[in-house]
Amino acid sequence: MLSKSCKYGFRATILLASKMEEGVKLSVKEIADEIDAPQAFTGKVLQILKKHNIINSLKGPYGGFYCDKRHLKIPIIEIVNAIDGLSIFKECILGLHNCSDEHPCPMHNQHMHTKERLINSFERTTIAQLAQGLNEGNSFITSIDE
Repeated sequence: MLSKSCKYGFRATILLASKMEEGVKLSVKEIADEIDAPQAFTGKVLQILKKHNIINSLKGPYGGFYCDKRHLKIPIIEIVNAIDGLSIFKECILGLHNCSDEHPCPMHNQHMHTKERLINSFERTTIAQLAQGLNEGNSFITSIDE
């Protein structure tokens, strides 16, 4: 459902928010390494997030990407909207162009409820909430190496 870009956007934003209290600014390379993503891809995603005021950046030798307090209050649906757009919540799960209540696909009725719950969850969850879980060690933004 969410694109790889959007998933990297979540991970990068959560990472930056988790470092906010330390006043840390991270380079594209540092972020890419931390979230286990390709550097060039990460740079493009970070630019999108910056353009939509979800994160900040500062140029120069002491620059980098970072979050401040105002970013922590942003609901995570804004990350989805910036990168993938909200149309992903309206698309048919089977990819039909004319799926609707009047002309439903086999999954339409079940999926409509799931989409509504997902949208509500994304609207109610803030960047701060996800960063807190990372800071407390209750959640992670990379996979476990086996």
